[in-house]
Amino acid sequence: MSQHEQDKELQLIAQHTQNWVERVIMKYNICPFARREVEQGSIRYAVIDESKMHMVLESLISECKFLDENPEVETCLFIIPRGFEGFYPYLDLVDLANERLIDQGYEGVYQLASMHPDYCFDGEPMDEPSNYTNRSPYPVLHIIREASMEKALADYNEPETIPERNIEFSQRKGSEFFAKLLSECMKK
Repeated sequence: MSQHEQDKELQLIAQHTQNWVERVIMKYNICPFARREVEQGSIRYAVIDESKMHMVLESLISECKFLDENPEVETCLFIIPRGFEGFYPYLDLVDLANERLIDQGYEGVYQLASMHPDYCFDGEPMDEPSNYTNRSPYPVLHIIREASMEKALADYNEPETIPERNIEFSQRKGSEFFAKLLSECMKK
């Protein structure tokens, strides 16, 4: 694959993820904080062209440093299209990524939220509709500025109801509805 073809593929992966944010997360208010960032253009879509654990973790820290140096970028969706297609290897990555943030002095600065095409909440069956609230086109680590999250939560009325509302909404709509939405995000 030529460099040009590789670049186009990475751009397409970013576009699929942006489609998901706009057509699922924002449109259905899965994350009530997403709209502001989408409208302000302050989300970074970083597609990582690595598949080995240690290289992905190095790239994650590079993204944190990018956020350190670019305060106008509010948040980063760190997209990992290769190497972590399986949900359980991805969970290992999430654990190591959280450890790496602590080791690098980012505890209290950034936190990670996890999304994956096969996301499954602990103790839930794979076909449970609520899993779709964390299902994305590709494995993603969402790097969130903790100070911004604290402020957003303080300004939001009853933030503890967000997961409950999402579960109720997803169960009302069903797995087929969300599977179709995810599939449509993979189109331009």
